[in-house]
Amino acid sequence: MVTIRRSMNALTIKNLRKTYANGNVALKGINFNVAVGAFSALLGPNGAGKTTAIGIISSLVNKSAGEVEIFGHSIDRELEAAKQCIGLVPQEINLNLWEKVGNIVWTQAGYYGLPARLAHERTEKYLRALRLWDRRNDNARSLSGGMKRRLMIARALVHEPKLLILDEPTAGVDIEIRRSMWEFLREINAAGTTIILTTHYLEEAESLCRHVAIIDEGEIIEDARMSTVLRKLQREVFVLSLDGALESAPELDGFGTSLVDEFELEVEMGPNRNLNDLFGELDKRGITVISLRNKANRLEELFMRLVENKQSGSEAVVS
Repeated sequence: MVTIRRSMNALTIKNLRKTYANGNVALKGINFNVAVGAFSALLGPNGAGKTTAIGIISSLVNKSAGEVEIFGHSIDRELEAAKQCIGLVPQEINLNLWEKVGNIVWTQAGYYGLPARLAHERTEKYLRALRLWDRRNDNARSLSGGMKRRLMIARALVHEPKLLILDEPTAGVDIEIRRSMWEFLREINAAGTTIILTTHYLEEAESLCRHVAIIDEGEIIEDARMSTVLRKLQREVFVLSLDGALESAPELDGFGTSLVDEFELEVEMGPNRNLNDLFGELDKRGITVISLRNKANRLEELFMRLVENKQSGSEAVVS
């Protein structure tokens, strides 16, 4: 068993390459680290290489070149030890739908060598945590889509891996269940589980993750703390709900404005302005704001611009 040093990464990827038999180059020598205890997002458009990278990390896909280490275990030299550190929740629902919910989790525990008593304890622990304990004797086919997703998370956690990889875990899940899953993931991350998340719900990544890597056409185009990445936005657009009606958009020093309707004002804020400046300008004009929201998810806006900049060959200054 490897002793976790403070300097050790949960995941280290060096010059990882993958070329498929048909000549398609899915990964072009990516480098990517995830710190112990991190909650990290791996984002990219369809076909960018996310699924290939996850497949290699979890030993489901063979790499063409490069190195992958999981908590210090090389997948080339210590594959079994590396696999013990990982729990994977794939995008596709890959449950035996005719098997009982409890048996699915308990059987998975057996694959990792857990004694029967501990397997039962862990099965109950995670089915309760994911609000599935009362369905333990039902066949998986009777579960809703959201319940099946939660069951896959319970299955991935039963051996208590140090690294949990979630590939689109909330796809097709309603808002209430998605929010409850977010809270559960925050709890296990706070308790020490390192998490890597891929998702098309970019507000999910912004809400949950402290670090983000963006991959496009097999290359990492951004890899930094979420706060650092979001600061690259050179402008933000807010929609303000107003207490009183306006006949026309007010002129605000340093801000662009337009009326959505008489009770909603759209404001564009540049890099040298902040919300305190905005509210100061509004206060001068006697305009009272009831609520404020971003017009678009900040990460989504930045993500699209980074991808567009790469495709056009321009610099990664996001305007």
